[in-house]
Amino acid sequence: MFPEYRPRRLRQTDKLRAMVRETTVSKDDLIYPLFVAPGKGYKQEIGSMPGVYQMSVDNIVKEAKEAFDLGLPAVLLFGLPEKKDSRGSHAWIKSGVVQKAIEAIKKEVPELVVITDVCLCEYTAHGHCGIVIKEKGKKDKFRIENDATLELLQKVALSHARAGADMVAPSDMMDGRVGAIREALDENGFENVPIMSYAVKYASSFYGPFRDAAECAPQFGDRRSYQMDIANRREALREATLDMEEGADILMVKPGMPYLDIISLLRQEFILPIAAYQVSGEYSMIKAAAQNGWLSEELILFESLISFKRAGADLIITYFAKDFAKKFS
Repeated sequence: MFPEYRPRRLRQTDKLRAMVRETTVSKDDLIYPLFVAPGKGYKQEIGSMPGVYQMSVDNIVKEAKEAFDLGLPAVLLFGLPEKKDSRGSHAWIKSGVVQKAIEAIKKEVPELVVITDVCLCEYTAHGHCGIVIKEKGKKDKFRIENDATLELLQKVALSHARAGADMVAPSDMMDGRVGAIREALDENGFENVPIMSYAVKYASSFYGPFRDAAECAPQFGDRRSYQMDIANRREALREATLDMEEGADILMVKPGMPYLDIISLLRQEFILPIAAYQVSGEYSMIKAAAQNGWLSEELILFESLISFKRAGADLIITYFAKDFAKKFS
């Protein structure tokens, strides 16, 4: 008689564990965000994001080359303009900081994929993502002119494509912006420039350090009228479906770790690539805990990125990209 069978765990050595691991993360999965500032020779650390900097174009090129040499495939550019106004007009000028950075990076590191954030919040004096109409006599009461904003977003996307961007990433959450940008790109000969849409972007409290980095905190009100309610799940499917139908090539979920269930939901429903954004608040929390000796930064970094991949993300935007490339290559 055979003894009664009792299931048990696979006894794993380190080598065997690597062989049977169900989920992996590599440098090829990562996108490295960078903040482009005016000037020359400028590099200023962001107080709430240790190890992350605002940099002028010359230093951005150096950082991009280092990232490429480490094996990272792509960067995502955010801009800090020389001037701000109510329309965010420096977002689409040919001499803008992002436009200059695109040209300089593509000249120095042509094989690096350059993705650009398409939004107005960094460029508007009021810090909102579109054209704002304030209601007279009512403090903090305003509305966003959605359709008028779409025309400006088209101009921004086109300016980036003309400068040489490989991909554009609209983050504004205006209705119809993916379709409007796709139409503008196609009509101007940029049919092959893909769109990575911030399809599911929640009105999250995890964006605080980013607003320091990009100097884009709203000067009044908040962004809840055009970003998603943190409590909503089915809305994510609706938003992602609309963006896919309008021509998005990649669907992004932002933030990442608090919304792993949403990443998993989109992975089950869509065949498009899914991106997750490990946002500034996630980065800063891990950094702060590590600096206080409460957590191991290296182990938490690896575990957090694995969680995105296990949930179904194909790509991960993370400020830890360069650190990961150095530690886990």
